[in-house]
Amino acid sequence: MPFREINSKMIEATVQPGTKIFSQRGAMLAYKGDVSFTPNMQGGQGGLASMIGRRVAGEATPLMTVEGSGTVLFGHGGHHIQVIGLSGDTLYVEADRLLAFDGTLQQGTMFMGSQGGVMGMVRGQVSGQGLFTTTLKGHGAVAVMAHGGVIEVPITPQRPVHVDPQAYVAHHGDVRNKLSTALGWRDMVGRGSGEAFQLELSGTGAVYVQASEEKL
Repeated sequence: MPFREINSKMIEATVQPGTKIFSQRGAMLAYKGDVSFTPNMQGGQGGLASMIGRRVAGEATPLMTVEGSGTVLFGHGGHHIQVIGLSGDTLYVEADRLLAFDGTLQQGTMFMGSQGGVMGMVRGQVSGQGLFTTTLKGHGAVAVMAHGGVIEVPITPQRPVHVDPQAYVAHHGDVRNKLSTALGWRDMVGRGSGEAFQLELSGTGAVYVQASEEKL
């Protein structure tokens, strides 16, 4: 894993010859060694076609390619940072939450309606995440940003996890997600709990939840 947590808001990345890291532009705080930072006009991996797809989907956050030999400190906006390791599975995360990720990971986008159908699309509107989300697949590490601390909640086949859409950060594994509702007569007359919509995640994996209902 190329990332080491310095504190809750800074990570150190180890850059080695022949490898690359992608990071959000402007996220470099300091570095040591012979390291270069190049704006990535394709917004990550996958070439021109993939770049066009991400821009159409609204998932093309400005990235830079980090190469060379040395160490780099990353942080952005004072946001809390969570490093997530992937072992061949897929991470689902909004592009604007990506701080940095291993260059070996395969980047793509997913239509929200493909998981949860219409309610998947409604989820995107309720949570402010739109109709698409970014995917990263393979073996490597990803550093994501969040408000407040982040906890990892395991998802097992026997016990789905329900998350406030605004507190959701990312998830990985063989997981299906959909928007569920708890609207009842109390909600109709203005006496609801304020928790009418939740994300229901089922399967095997983990979801990351931030300590805030505020988006980045």
